[in-house]
Amino acid sequence: MQSAGRPITNRLIARLGDKDRNHVLAGCEKVELAFGDVLAEPGQAVSHVIFPTGGFISLLAPMGGPSIIEVALTGSEGMYGISVVLGAESSQVQAVVQGTGPAWRMGSAEFRRELGRVPKLRSGIDLYVHVLMGQLVRSAGCNRFHVVEQRVARWLLMTADRSHASTINMTHELLAHMLGVRRVGVTEAASALQAASLISYTRGVVTILDRKGLERASCSCYRTDLDTYQRYFG
Repeated sequence: MQSAGRPITNRLIARLGDKDRNHVLAGCEKVELAFGDVLAEPGQAVSHVIFPTGGFISLLAPMGGPSIIEVALTGSEGMYGISVVLGAESSQVQAVVQGTGPAWRMGSAEFRRELGRVPKLRSGIDLYVHVLMGQLVRSAGCNRFHVVEQRVARWLLMTADRSHASTINMTHELLAHMLGVRRVGVTEAASALQAASLISYTRGVVTILDRKGLERASCSCYRTDLDTYQRYFG
């Protein structure tokens, strides 16, 4: 899924003071995240951490055979490379770029050094790990207990937040893959949301028409994720 909206910066980096922010960015290189790029496979070493500013990344868990499910999204509100933060050498998930856009990238070894040098970077990322763990926990329950229509609404809202746009390029097949459900289930859910005038869907392009209504159609997981982030980061 590609989206056009591009925020100015990454919120974890933006919360640093000028001196610390300039120091951290001096150790980064600016890159362009390209839709479909695989950043890591399960068991593969994580060579870089990434702070998206305009693109976003999907974290996918393999479930045996061809089955795979999305467990989290990260965009300009956070970072990719939590395993590095925790001192691990390899990824437990497949990380795939789902939204094209710019990002800051830093080598894992340099990043570990920066965590020791810049206390506010460490404290902010520790809070983000806590927030992300909540997203992972809720995703597990959401995938088990909530109906497809609610999950589709939640996914559209989460994606819109990270793409900073109300229009999203998406196919039913891709979304079914992300949610781990049959394509017909996504088609029925999208049709119901469209019939309620919450979204429009034409030729692989979804436009959110009524955001408040879409939030009401979503499960409580979306609002809980948002409120948790706001509690720690404002």
